Amino acid sequence: MIFSGDVMELVRSLAAYMLTSVGYWKIFEKCGLKGYWGFVPLAREYNISLCADREEEGRVYTIIMAVSYLAYVVNIAKLENPILQLIIVVSFIALFITSIIYKVRIYIGLIKVFDRKKRWIWLFLFFEALAVLIYGVSSKFVPNRKVTIYSGLDGAKVSGIQAGSIENGLSVNIEKRTAIDFFRKKILLQDIHLNIPKGHMVLLLGGSGAGKTTFLNAVTGYEKADASIKLDGEDVYEEYTKMMYDIGFVPQQDLIRGNDAVQLTLEDAATLRLPSNVNLFERKKRVKEVLEEFGLQSLKNTLVEKLSGGQRKRLSIAMEYISDPKLFILDEPDSGLDGVVARGLFERLRAIADQGKIVIVITHTPDRVIDLFDDVIVLAKDAKRTGRLAWYGPVDEAYSFFGKDSMEGILLSINQKDEGGEGLADEFVEKFAEYHKEKVG
Repeated sequence: MIFSGDVMELVRSLAAYMLTSVGYWKIFEKCGLKGYWGFVPLAREYNISLCADREEEGRVYTIIMAVSYLAYVVNIAKLENPILQLIIVVSFIALFITSIIYKVRIYIGLIKVFDRKKRWIWLFLFFEALAVLIYGVSSKFVPNRKVTIYSGLDGAKVSGIQAGSIENGLSVNIEKRTAIDFFRKKILLQDIHLNIPKGHMVLLLGGSGAGKTTFLNAVTGYEKADASIKLDGEDVYEEYTKMMYDIGFVPQQDLIRGNDAVQLTLEDAATLRLPSNVNLFERKKRVKEVLEEFGLQSLKNTLVEKLSGGQRKRLSIAMEYISDPKLFILDEPDSGLDGVVARGLFERLRAIADQGKIVIVITHTPDRVIDLFDDVIVLAKDAKRTGRLAWYGPVDEAYSFFGKDSMEGILLSINQKDEGGEGLADEFVEKFAEYHKEKVG
């Protein structure tokens, strides 16, 4: 039986794909991954980058290949517009060249992991299926490292603690916060339970990737977790439409229009942030109150673009505070401010807390204003890179608990060793769980 050229090409392509898949399967097993990913399009491109210790390149390469697979369904011949044909052809060529560049980077990484000479790259480029089979099947080819998957399933032990709901304050019980990241389920946060009374100003401390922003998003209901979040006894998740007015969140970067005056900016914020049943008179009254509280009354007719860094930051905070929230959260409000201006800003936040509000703040320079805080929440990445609670309580007790005399020292103790820290996160997570059990017991 004689096959047509198209059928023969299809058979050759399928054979090459299957042989490459078998090679990937065996390589993945050698690297500590699930072998079946070798047969799954896109997943196998990403997993080979993990084996090659080239995850960042692998993410880009996977996206490129996803676009390439979609390109196969486009039949350029059916396009009647020659300009459109040319654009698509040029785009495909650029895509092909980019994919080759990233493939080379990944395979060079794989060659290095298997302790082979760089000239192997030529076999990978021109006879990929053969090269992959050799690396996967031959017992002489052994990787010098295993892929570590931080699944969050082990790490520090789960405490089993629950924070009971309090009528006047914030109750947080986060069991887990998960996400799908390139074919894998990751646990971002786990086992975080605490109560914050009204009138407390709390520092949120944690190294890079410890889950500070994820924690705040879960608390505000912006990104829901497997959790129970209650503010003054009301469920934030179940009553989100109602509770959103009781929670203010100030991001690190403001989105204020520079060509608006200060008062107009606050009036627009009042229209957006206050419930629809608040009339015009009440909105204007609230704007006037906030102008005075944040020292902006004399600047009410000044354009935003003319404000200093500290004044602009005060306006950014005032915009969120316009709704008179019970819970006020700020992400690095002192970013870009000098010590004196930052100190003044934190003193205003302390005054807000003293009015019976809950104020939670992230700052990268906590030691210069730590005397203004009541408590500190310390989040740490455990051995599986999951955000865990390593401490919650008074600032002075935190120093004693960690055996340090500064917040910077506490961070150093919980950061992983590959980040320049002491790598004691798991130890302190479990120590705090025992401390908390004894305290409530």
